[in-house]
Amino acid sequence: MRTSPGAYLAEVLQKHEVEIVNDWVVSFLASPAARPDLLSAKELHEEAGQFLQLVSQAVPRGDLADITSAAWDAVRQSLDALSRERAQRGFSPSETATFVFSLKQPLFAALRRHIGKDVDAVADTIWITTTIIDKLGLYTTERYQQGREDIILRQHQEMLELSTPVVQLWDGILALPVIGTLDSARTQIVMESLLTRIVETGAALAIIDITGVPTVDTLVAQHLLKTIAAARLMGADCIISGIRPQIAQTIVHLGVDLGDVTTKATLATAFALALERAGLTVSPASRRE
Repeated sequence: MRTSPGAYLAEVLQKHEVEIVNDWVVSFLASPAARPDLLSAKELHEEAGQFLQLVSQAVPRGDLADITSAAWDAVRQSLDALSRERAQRGFSPSETATFVFSLKQPLFAALRRHIGKDVDAVADTIWITTTIIDKLGLYTTERYQQGREDIILRQHQEMLELSTPVVQLWDGILALPVIGTLDSARTQIVMESLLTRIVETGAALAIIDITGVPTVDTLVAQHLLKTIAAARLMGADCIISGIRPQIAQTIVHLGVDLGDVTTKATLATAFALALERAGLTVSPASRRE
């Protein structure tokens, strides 16, 4: 009875695992994708050994044509972690995928030595092996891209949070300088940051400064009104500052009704009004003789 390609592959992985790993690492280190400045040879050898061991366990148990089956779960999880780590270290997608694809040459050589002169068996086994490695390499690229997108999304979220600081100007008076365009996602962050600080400080007044907002349209105005309404529900009144002539004309032209919202041209005048509402005054210090 003729040995199946899957059986040949399983035998080679089990009997020649150490040899294949060593040849794989040597071959990969010679390629431009190795990047020894980002990953040491020792780390690379450990990754290669762990990965090949997982593949060796999956081949005899799983469907060789379907790497999404349960038998390949551990292999996919390993590639998930590898792709995420490589993305964080600064490897490119092609450099990450090349690590998997470079397994072909040492594995093919081991298969030819193990099978011998049975040309048909060699061809069939190499074809099956090529299919598996190609699928694993493509999976690595997909996971790398997903990992990069997750990193970018997290960094974007952190930048949004940093770009909406809530500053306590005085006891009971907060200021929220808004810089850049307000969209639905950012408005949610602005609102949450402001409400959190209102609860923490017990502030009764909040100044929303839009000096750094380039344009105000109907959508931006609605976002501002939502933030003000939410603050009022928490017991804090709001003043909008940074109303430049162009923005005032735009608001009038759009027919946006700011209702009973107090607006000021500058943060300084808004702060002075907030102090007045709080029953406070600012006066020059008397000169010392």
